[in-house]
Amino acid sequence: MALQEETAATELGEEVKSETRRFRFTTFASLRHRNFAYLWSGTLLMGAGQWIQQVTLGWLMYDLTGSSILLGVLNGARSIPFLVAGPIAGVVADRVDRRKLLLLAEQFLFATALIMGWLAVTESVAPWHLFVFTLATGVAWSFSDPVRQSLIPNVVPKQDLVNAVALNSVANNAMKVIGPSFGGFFIALFSAGANFFVQAVAYAGVLSLIYRMEVPRTPARARQSSMLANLKEGLRYVWTNRLVLALILSALVPRLLAVPYQTLMPVFQKDVLRVGPAGLGMLMAAPGIGGLLALLTLASIAGRVRRQGLLMLAAVTLLGLFLVVFSQTKSFRLALLLLVGVGSCQVMFNATVNTLLHLTVPDELRGRVMSTYMLDRGLMPAGALLAGTSAHFIGAPATTGLMGSAVLLLGIYLALRVPVIRRVQV
Repeated sequence: MALQEETAATELGEEVKSETRRFRFTTFASLRHRNFAYLWSGTLLMGAGQWIQQVTLGWLMYDLTGSSILLGVLNGARSIPFLVAGPIAGVVADRVDRRKLLLLAEQFLFATALIMGWLAVTESVAPWHLFVFTLATGVAWSFSDPVRQSLIPNVVPKQDLVNAVALNSVANNAMKVIGPSFGGFFIALFSAGANFFVQAVAYAGVLSLIYRMEVPRTPARARQSSMLANLKEGLRYVWTNRLVLALILSALVPRLLAVPYQTLMPVFQKDVLRVGPAGLGMLMAAPGIGGLLALLTLASIAGRVRRQGLLMLAAVTLLGLFLVVFSQTKSFRLALLLLVGVGSCQVMFNATVNTLLHLTVPDELRGRVMSTYMLDRGLMPAGALLAGTSAHFIGAPATTGLMGSAVLLLGIYLALRVPVIRRVQV
């Protein structure tokens, strides 16, 4: 019996290697799996809807109030649900049918978009509507995002997981570049209110894709314990698994100290590089271009990279180094190249952390672990506030240099003191 199992395992391993070799250089290999293609297409539509929403809300808030303070508070309010509802969402994702939970979240987003569209086109919208809408949709997103992440290993085989995670990140990052442009264009072409109906159409498309998906059902044993017991179990797993804990904690530092560098781009544009509004647009776009290039590269070589841990360490270390060098440059062209490098390393780091978590965490705990991992989104406003305050006292270059140095030291520390990351392979 043991010999038969060993033979079967060997045959399976050879089959996996054959599939990996076959699609080794195929950038979009994981899209051949129908259910992942549905999930990925839905991610594109969700990203478009989200970025159109952000542009529209900002436009409406400033148009209604003329207050930059309220505009900043509205942007910060988006992250609150991830801190409050995120852990609960992870527990629910591990207890119920993930496909049904995703459908429920999308239906809620569809309905709220229609309501806001009606309020806007009838000129009944008030600032408090925007805050309620932002918080309500933020809760839906805090449920939707961990479920989407948790479903990836359910709809692709292990040999295509790295490629699938990279392509999922491509979808998210592509919409960061394209979505705001669409939002502004539609406001100019139609109206801000019409944008909410565009969102609703995007969410309707997502719903049709989810209805077509087939995913494994959540085992009944997941509901045998209380939600509080499930929450404690998830936190205990994160705390006691050294690799998972290291990955989640390491993801928090760049989110707090690296991503907020974008907040300081207007300062660099005006006081350091002196390139005007057109130059600011290029500075803001450069990291997105670098991110897309890095993710497409990662998707293309997914079958060849076995030491994902080393790739993660290299990405976070270079991210810090590029930020330090960028903080000292006075050349606009060099600044653009460095920001392309920053964007590349940033998304490469995020993608490899995401992949390692998927490969490490068992399916019955994946929702709780991914929701814990996504708590870092709640740190972005705090990071932006820290960066802005620091730049006021010591200047943007010094602030960015300190932020980059902290990330660089994180990479060195992880490489030297957390060997479990260096050794991990896929």
